[in-house]
Amino acid sequence: MKVTDFIGEATEYDKKEMLEERKPRSWLKSVSAFANGIGGTLIFGVSDDGMLVGLADSQTVSEKISEIIKTKMDPVPQVIMENHTEDGKDFITLKILPGQETPYYYAADGNRVAYVRVGNESIPADTAALKRLVLRGTNMTYDSVVSSYMLQDLSFTKLRSVYRMRTGAELTDSDFISFELADESGKLTNAGVLLADESPMRHSRLFCTRWYGLDKASGIMEALDDKEYSGSLVSLLQNGTEFIKNNTKKRWKKTGTGRVEMPEYPEQAVHEVFVNALIHRDYMEIGSEVHIDIFDDCMEIYSPGGMFDGSIVQNLDTDNVASKRRNPIIADIFSRMHFMERRGSGFKKIFVTLYNLNYNVPVEKVLIDPKKVAVDREKVLITPDYLSVQNAIDGLNATKGTKEKARILFGQMEFDGIFGRNDIMGIMNISITAAGNLLNHLKNAGLIKTVRGYGKGKYKFIKPEA
Repeated sequence: MKVTDFIGEATEYDKKEMLEERKPRSWLKSVSAFANGIGGTLIFGVSDDGMLVGLADSQTVSEKISEIIKTKMDPVPQVIMENHTEDGKDFITLKILPGQETPYYYAADGNRVAYVRVGNESIPADTAALKRLVLRGTNMTYDSVVSSYMLQDLSFTKLRSVYRMRTGAELTDSDFISFELADESGKLTNAGVLLADESPMRHSRLFCTRWYGLDKASGIMEALDDKEYSGSLVSLLQNGTEFIKNNTKKRWKKTGTGRVEMPEYPEQAVHEVFVNALIHRDYMEIGSEVHIDIFDDCMEIYSPGGMFDGSIVQNLDTDNVASKRRNPIIADIFSRMHFMERRGSGFKKIFVTLYNLNYNVPVEKVLIDPKKVAVDREKVLITPDYLSVQNAIDGLNATKGTKEKARILFGQMEFDGIFGRNDIMGIMNISITAAGNLLNHLKNAGLIKTVRGYGKGKYKFIKPEA
């Protein structure tokens, strides 16, 4: 692979024009940060602005890099060093693998500092980050650390009651040890403390707000309802669920065999997001808490802490993220109570903000009944926006039949109708291939956009800008 190709492919890398022997911290801090994170690469022979400068003596530089790492890093991280030649110039790529013995320190000049990656910078780890690195290096998690609290000194009425109700079994003191909520001496782990009725971990709180309008600064009134909860994680789950239920609505419409309910948010989706927010939050983040913010058009659930391994979610393929649990003991007891799945599939179900399915959408267009669809474009109000889309459809690079299908679809959906491939098949009685072909033409022409909150593959027509 060429050096230029590598720069384009890599997501975690630093460029160095030359090896700075007298200022080793200038590049070893990146070695430390990469080893303490998800790994990364240092490229020697490339300037900050991306110019391929090259190295005068790459062999000597390679030897010096190896020696400096061995003498000034503790422990010594695992690296892979390679020489490259491009356009007659020599370069070195130093790949630092994610370490298993964190923290990795820069130890020289009277200093001993562990670095972490924040954006494209390597900065000294703060107290909380250093604690995380120590736990990771000892193969421990925050919820497994033994606290100073004794099992006998705290009550677990809520946990025992819910466990009995959802499993049909009693939660005994021996179960606390088996489930790693306490050790053999009766000392609670942090997981056990977080599940106590009056949890002494005061930063384990839940803030819930039903805001007025579409954001937190409507200018009319700030909030319609707000609550602050503390205590057992089980209580937080119940309180938050009740708050959401009290501050959201559910539409319904009659059908031939009964009625169809149309909640503002898919209940299973809300449950998955909220449970994960409580279980996988970073409880070493003092001064922060889980938030539920409900607006007119969406709901946002915030949980302190980024990706468990330090990776950036924007750089990930969210369909193929491995299941890693920040707090596996808490996750285990919640899965035993059937609040979540043990195999950890929630991330594939929920991606981002949950959008209100009923906000600003006529009820008759939320659910599509192909049997009741009647195509009568003469009844459509002719507006400039309508004509703009119709003209764009006329200009499609498609067959006459495809253009006609596009006109029919727009005549039914206009700008607030939500549809997918299966809906098109039902409305027009066409094959899955023809429906997919129609969608592709509309997407390529910029006439439709993806709609979030309805599942994958849902679209609506784009209203032209004024």
